[in-house]
Amino acid sequence: MTSAPQGFDGERYHARFEDLVKAGMDVHGEARFVMSFAPESVLDAGCGTGRVALELARLGVYVVGADRDASMLAVAQRLGAELLEELPAARLQFVLSDLADLDVGGSFDVVVMAGNVPLFTPRGTEEALVAGAARHVRRGGVLVAGFQLDRGYSLDTYLMHCAAAGLEPVERFATWSREPFGSGNYCVSVHRRP
Repeated sequence: MTSAPQGFDGERYHARFEDLVKAGMDVHGEARFVMSFAPESVLDAGCGTGRVALELARLGVYVVGADRDASMLAVAQRLGAELLEELPAARLQFVLSDLADLDVGGSFDVVVMAGNVPLFTPRGTEEALVAGAARHVRRGGVLVAGFQLDRGYSLDTYLMHCAAAGLEPVERFATWSREPFGSGNYCVSVHRRP
């Protein structure tokens, strides 16, 4: 399970976000949302090129980013090395792994799946993806996922997968800036491990 299709061009994907930044767009809404939980540790599940993980590490959070796409992760690792040169105290690592099989040997205050992660897993494996991410949510911690609802993976199915993984719903929004959830086609959903 990854934040981009297997074989995706990580450099091109990263360049797209660089172009957005140069055009004056804010690309850190997910990181701000995650920071609202005041986490000390975050797993960026399906981290892609590391955009969210890197921003969280800049803000002083211990971050592990995981993705199964080697091209995407190579960009994240390169950018992570650059960040560590700039901020040697940053705590950041990246892991090449399918989220369903991921085991980083610990749990986190927040596990975030930004960027439609559940939509980039093969059909029929979404429950394993959610379970793999949920395994890393510490007691009292949260799983946060943002994804489009009009691409074949429904909110009801996601809620069922979270319940099967032992997580309880907390809140739901239409955007990473916490606009109220309504009838739109995007959802940011927060679940807690009791």
